[in-house]
Amino acid sequence: MRPWMALAVSLALGCAASTPAPAPSSTPAPPGPPVEADEYTRYELLAPETAQFHILYEVTAVAPGATLYFNPIRKGSVASGERVTDRMTGEDLRFEVVSTDEARRSGLADAEAGTDYIRIHLPRPVPAGGGQVRLLVEKTYKDPKSYFRDGDAIVFTRTLSIRRNSIVLPAGYELLSCNVPSQVLIDAGGRIFISFLNAGPGEAPLTIRARKLPS
Repeated sequence: MRPWMALAVSLALGCAASTPAPAPSSTPAPPGPPVEADEYTRYELLAPETAQFHILYEVTAVAPGATLYFNPIRKGSVASGERVTDRMTGEDLRFEVVSTDEARRSGLADAEAGTDYIRIHLPRPVPAGGGQVRLLVEKTYKDPKSYFRDGDAIVFTRTLSIRRNSIVLPAGYELLSCNVPSQVLIDAGGRIFISFLNAGPGEAPLTIRARKLPS
């Protein structure tokens, strides 16, 4: 990851809590053993006219004996520039983009219908007894419904399911609003980024608005 300095404005932006969804009437099946841990996603917003954002997703594969890890490509987003790195060695790892059916055939039994996956070949099997393999997954999404212009502002709106997230604004932009309590920081290159924890049990419906600073 690129270094950044934690300068900060530490603003709590938006404090309304969402109403939890009613519990389902049937008892859900108990969750299986975890396959990943310690997830973190950084969204770097590219030039607004591109409707693109670069994603850096850090994750630890923890399923004992696993030789593959699957990362979904979000429906409605067009992915490009995929790359996967072993965080221990810096080695580029082999991967393929596969369909739902192929993901299920190769080990992801609960692959979501209609979703493509990045199937990653781990550099070594996950050791038993608390072993792990740390990965960095990079990709660029184009998604005009998630990242667009609104008058003189830009908007990034997306439901985020993992716990730790940050969104980096394009160079020369300032934050206008954010609908979840967040920390506002400045990275080493002078770009503003917004960092927050998703403390709820489900997805966080994040919306950020920003505008270009006067030249």
